[in-house]
Amino acid sequence: MKRLILAFLFLPNLLMAQKASYKVALIGFYNLENLYDTTDNPAVNDEEFLPNSLRQYNTAIYTDKLDRLSDVISQMGTDISPDGLALLGVAEIENDTVLRDLANTERLKKRNWKFVQYDSPDKRGVDVALFYNPKYFKVVYSQPLFVQLPGGSKDSYFTRDILYVKGILDGDTIHTFVNHWPSRSGGEERSIPARAAAAGTAKKCIDSIMAVNPNSKVVLMGDLNDDPVSPSLTKVLGCKAEVETTKPNELFNPWVDNYKKGIGTSPYQDAWGLFDQVLFSGSWLNKEQEGYRFFKHVLFNKEFMVQKTGKYRGYSKRTWDGTTYNYGYSDHFPVYVMMVKKISL
Repeated sequence: MKRLILAFLFLPNLLMAQKASYKVALIGFYNLENLYDTTDNPAVNDEEFLPNSLRQYNTAIYTDKLDRLSDVISQMGTDISPDGLALLGVAEIENDTVLRDLANTERLKKRNWKFVQYDSPDKRGVDVALFYNPKYFKVVYSQPLFVQLPGGSKDSYFTRDILYVKGILDGDTIHTFVNHWPSRSGGEERSIPARAAAAGTAKKCIDSIMAVNPNSKVVLMGDLNDDPVSPSLTKVLGCKAEVETTKPNELFNPWVDNYKKGIGTSPYQDAWGLFDQVLFSGSWLNKEQEGYRFFKHVLFNKEFMVQKTGKYRGYSKRTWDGTTYNYGYSDHFPVYVMMVKKISL
């Protein structure tokens, strides 16, 4: 009798050595670095990503960028599962057009990905979205969460909404939050209240979910523009870094050790920040449960994604060098977590 493969392939020898078989669910996040189409949208400031701009952002560049992003995404987790990710949160996308074009690229179209996306009030018109494989995930409910910024914290009154999606992953009800918190432009110190406001918006919704069921499975992912040790995560969200001290209704952050070792997803002035994270509630940590549990986290930074020359040598190979197309991928590395579930034989 063949063993069931749900979302993905069995884990390699480490788990098989324990005389048990497992299903694997991979949940990731990737900042796609200004994935705009080439059509002018009068409602947002997209002028720098048009054919007549200084960047000369044309169909050839757009198509090449889609191809490069799909190259990265199509490889994420495929050493474990031929289907790759079950869920992928993304940031810096202009609209549903670019999401549809990315999902229909040669490398990804066989996965039949769907997505959830809302237009947010960000002045540059960039949004967040959630891709999902409908073979393994069913959307139950979704909504954008508006982030009210405190006065004086940022030049812009509006920032990206937080995307909330409730769904079913192979019997597990999960609550997913996709984030792109306010940047540090204008100074880290000055912008701290803005990121605290975004974290507080997510926390309020998470708390309401936990009030109904303290064992709810929550995933919070995104480009947080803060590191794992920043106050927005440790104080506002109350993230814990130790498995043993994390309660089911609290958030666990597996990326703290990576950050302390100098490992990051996006460099700035020769220092690595670890802004891109996937956090989850302590309910994922119970090894005795019947549903999915946390197994490991992965920062996906293959050699081909690293800049080899120039002033950004050793950095993530970005799309642009100033206004010159760099034939890169993104100025961020993507991340994902691996959740496993024991199969009854």
